[in-house]
Amino acid sequence: MAFLEHNMLVLQVSGRFTLQTASETIVMEKGQMLLIRKNQLGELTKTPLEGEDYKTIVICLKEDLLRQIALEEQIETGQKYMGPPNILMPQNDFLQAFFQSVIPYIRHSDEKITDAVGMLKVKEGVLLLLHSLPGLRAFLFDFSEPHKIDLEKFMLSNFHFNVPVEHFARLTGRSLASFKRDFQKTFGMAPRQWLQEKRLMEARHLIEAKHKKPSAIYLDLGFESLSHFSHSFKKKFGKAPTEWMALAE
Repeated sequence: MAFLEHNMLVLQVSGRFTLQTASETIVMEKGQMLLIRKNQLGELTKTPLEGEDYKTIVICLKEDLLRQIALEEQIETGQKYMGPPNILMPQNDFLQAFFQSVIPYIRHSDEKITDAVGMLKVKEGVLLLLHSLPGLRAFLFDFSEPHKIDLEKFMLSNFHFNVPVEHFARLTGRSLASFKRDFQKTFGMAPRQWLQEKRLMEARHLIEAKHKKPSAIYLDLGFESLSHFSHSFKKKFGKAPTEWMALAE
């Protein structure tokens, strides 16, 4: 699980790439391209397929580089993007050729490539994206801050992501202080306490109702280790997850 901070252009070379967010699941296989929107929480799954290794090329489109491109190319940046957060790109010879041109840089990553050359490659990729789909202008060059959204709805959909509270604040369009204040009003407790309670209650539900094994759910619920999950679960409910599972059978 990850905080996807920057826009990214991804080419699936081999194997299967899966991006799962609170609202959608996108699966990508050999030859497909995906444009991922910045400021998302998502789970990335990389699956090798029979007879081939897993390979992906990721071009990170950081905001400072995009701002520089907008300045050089005199691209208008005031438009607010309101479209889908992730876009599967149609097959395109220009973008395929672009990715082929990037491969030598990946193969020789130990060699010193100047920032100027790296900037040129990113700029080339951005201009080809705009050539392929001119409507991506707002997607790439929307530099506005996330607007203030429904905190309760967002947290109930994304509580299982193991990211710092600061990222939750940013994604709901709030400063950390404002987020904590609004959170206390909405849920009646501090964010970290609520996250722990919510994740443990969800774990108990999955064990009782879905007969899930603790080892199969702790990562998906935002716990960093099985031992941490087991300790927290026992402290909350008086029994270890395995004991609870035995009672539910």
